[in-house]
Amino acid sequence: MASTSMREQQVEGVATPVGSNWVGNASVLWQHRRSVFRTTVIGALISLGLVFLIPKRFESTARIMPPESSGSSAALLAALAGRGAGEYGSLGSIAASMLGVRTTGPLFVDLLRSATVSGDLIERFQLQQVYDKRYRVDTAKKLARRTSISDDKRSGVISITVEDSDPQRARDLAQAYLDELNLLVNRTNTSSARQERTFIEHRLNGAEAELERAQNALSEFSSTHSTIDMKEQTRATVDAAAKLQAQVIVEETELDSLLQIYGDQNVRVRAARARISGLKNQLHTLGGSSEPLQADGTISADNANPLSRIGAEYPPLRQLPRLAVPYADIYRHVRVQEAVYEMLTQQYELARIQEAKDVPVIRVIDAPGVPEKKSFPPRTVLILVLTAMSALATSGVIVGRYRWREISPVDERRVLGAEIAEELHGEFRRLLSWGRIRG
Repeated sequence: MASTSMREQQVEGVATPVGSNWVGNASVLWQHRRSVFRTTVIGALISLGLVFLIPKRFESTARIMPPESSGSSAALLAALAGRGAGEYGSLGSIAASMLGVRTTGPLFVDLLRSATVSGDLIERFQLQQVYDKRYRVDTAKKLARRTSISDDKRSGVISITVEDSDPQRARDLAQAYLDELNLLVNRTNTSSARQERTFIEHRLNGAEAELERAQNALSEFSSTHSTIDMKEQTRATVDAAAKLQAQVIVEETELDSLLQIYGDQNVRVRAARARISGLKNQLHTLGGSSEPLQADGTISADNANPLSRIGAEYPPLRQLPRLAVPYADIYRHVRVQEAVYEMLTQQYELARIQEAKDVPVIRVIDAPGVPEKKSFPPRTVLILVLTAMSALATSGVIVGRYRWREISPVDERRVLGAEIAEELHGEFRRLLSWGRIRG
């Protein structure tokens, strides 16, 4: 009677109590417990096979602490970021600026996710072949899915986790992210120190070339006119001329004495005159001529006279004032260029040091290592989930079939279900016949 009453309520569309449905379903499952058990065991075996077909994946993590920067570097990094703040980003930036601290964590996260970094990694590790992708954009998307970059808002520590089927490649990719970040920051650094260093470097190259030209000009002038040190050469020439003049006076005095005693044809008289003539020739050669000099160091007025030639060691005394002015100009130009070159060299080294200070340095907290254990798939969990799903699906099919049989043949729900099933069956048969005809 109870069974008949329950069916009558179902036919009339009246809902049965929840407790009776639960007990009825449990009773049906208990009657078919062997089928449920067999299906669950088969599902567990199939799940076990499927889970072991899933390739392993390994994770390698690197943790870095971005530097706190201010001044030109912070302005540069802010310009590179170009990203909006979060819900509390504006308040945080105001507080940070009031405290005089600027964090670069969000910027570094954006730089790590940039297309420049991913493109370099794709080229470096040949990821298009590794991921079996035809287009670089698809390869970059897959790399992004396998890379997790997170920023701790409190500590500012950035974690970079890379997942790959090869543990060594996972470690290399994580390390490559750090390398590319350093390169990108250095390459895009346009701080004032870098601009100053670039300007001084160009100016230093020009000063070096100018110094070399001035030194060559001085060397050429000194070689052509035998000018090494004008002050010392002048002093030495004057001293030599004074000594020769003194010897001439002494010899003339001695000649006068000899003439009073001997005649003109006396051997001693002739010897004294010969010595005086030689000393005067030396004095004349040392004095030289005041005529303008040619480029080859000769006197234009008397090129044929051997005595007009400038000595190989020193220029003539009369030409020293004429040579002193151009020599002083060339020598002064060399000294000026040497001073400029020395000053620019010092400034260049200082600019390089300042530039190195302005460039943010990535401080690595945890270097990426080769993972020892797989991170995916969690086989035990997957087996349990798939087994439970197979058991639930089997139970649902059994309970559904039982409930379907209990519905009256004249019930609207059963009539509608029968029409739908018949229509689907007809469509399926037409598809099979169409496939045979095409075959």
